Amino acid sequence: MSVGRRLLARVREDVAAARAHDPAARSALVVVLSYPGVHAVWLYRVAHRWWRAPGLRLPARLLSQFARFLTGVEIHPGARIGRRLFIDHGMGVVIGETAVIGDDVMLYHAVTLGGKSSRREKRHPTLGDRVTVGAGATILGPVVIGSDSSVGAGAVVVKDAPAGSVLVGIPARDVAHATPGASGPRDSLTDPAFYLDPAIYI
Repeated sequence: MSVGRRLLARVREDVAAARAHDPAARSALVVVLSYPGVHAVWLYRVAHRWWRAPGLRLPARLLSQFARFLTGVEIHPGARIGRRLFIDHGMGVVIGETAVIGDDVMLYHAVTLGGKSSRREKRHPTLGDRVTVGAGATILGPVVIGSDSSVGAGAVVVKDAPAGSVLVGIPARDVAHATPGASGPRDSLTDPAFYLDPAIYI
């Protein structure tokens, strides 16, 4: 497959992911023209290619800052992001340099994937596939969030979490695995607004 066809296929994937996650996405054209989270991901992918090319790290950083100005989303070009990331609303999202994000991840607005160290090391989170992170949630340090996990709005995550976790509160606790053998509440959650309220689990 040529580079152009591969690029077009990725664009179509991103648009399809946005439409699958957001019922307000009435058409592909609406997504292409008016979704800042999608625009931020597209600009990140260009910046990331530049970041990995010899001598282009400064242009990569400048492009990432331009993307931040346009979209309100700051993604360091050194981050590693899988396919079909969807950032809903977008404003205030920050993704650090050593963050790693799997496929089919969804981030709501004001999510921070931040670091706790000033050393040049792996200092930002790793999210597995199909992870959902609610509005205003903060995940700090080189923690690993397993695939198929959900992080509630406003949660502050500072520890690793296994696959299928539901993380709520400050500091976040895993309510899906709180009882040995329990399947957790995640299967019954169809509306993110439901599990984003930690008070539900108290």
